[in-house]
Amino acid sequence: MPRHSGEIESLYRCSFAAGSEPSLQYADIAIAALGAFFLAWLADTATGRRGLFAASLVSGVAAVCGWFLSVRVFAVSTSNQWTWVLWSLVGSVLALFAFHLFRNKR
Repeated sequence: MPRHSGEIESLYRCSFAAGSEPSLQYADIAIAALGAFFLAWLADTATGRRGLFAASLVSGVAAVCGWFLSVRVFAVSTSNQWTWVLWSLVGSVLALFAFHLFRNKR
């Protein structure tokens, strides 16, 4: 609890009324989801169009795993910060690389 009224607002130079939140509170989730889909599309295009659904599934699951590793396992960020988005996209890239490397090539 701050010692003086308005101390936290003066530190961050913003003042939100009780119950109001910034208008872009889910922007990081949307950017992570769109980034994971874009990476899946890019990987699917680069590897010869073998199936966007499978690449999207791999990329989406890896993005969730990246969030889990950054927020819950290593605790390098919280869900309110933007660093977990980078972790989720790096997880997607690694999983898509492994998917391309080990998939069945008939």
